[in-house]
Amino acid sequence: MADRAAKRTSVPVPTTAAYGPISHAVFRIARLHRMLAGRLLAEAGLHPGQELVMMHLWDSGPQRQAELVDVLDSDSATMTRTVQRLERAGFVRRTPDPTDGRATLVEPTAASQALRQQVCRIWQELEEATTAGCPEVERGELLRVLETLECNLITRTGRTAQPQDC
Repeated sequence: MADRAAKRTSVPVPTTAAYGPISHAVFRIARLHRMLAGRLLAEAGLHPGQELVMMHLWDSGPQRQAELVDVLDSDSATMTRTVQRLERAGFVRRTPDPTDGRATLVEPTAASQALRQQVCRIWQELEEATTAGCPEVERGELLRVLETLECNLITRTGRTAQPQDC
């Protein structure tokens, strides 16, 4: 534990962060996690967040683009760019919604199935890198604590989409 503390203090922490040490830690971890995810996803030709769209499509099948915005807590402009990039890469196809001409359906292509295996491998590598040195029992407790933090923030931000345990 002393080794971890020594490594942690090599980066100066702003004095104001003392008023929110957990929030500062969450910020630092999220930034580093996204940075590593970006490096790993680049190997598959993806940017962070695109894999989340694909994961949802693989599990749920064709979705209206507006539903993807809601499910992934995005905005229309960002989702449009994301879907366009995925379409150019050949991973999704957009078609008009047969029941609503104003809406667009987004669906994974057959070519995306090879990508699915890469994304599984990448997320496994990301998980291993993130939790290295944590015994299995601590990983379970860590996940429970993170879920509690997420529920707290969902409540505070007034989000309507909530995980089952909130």
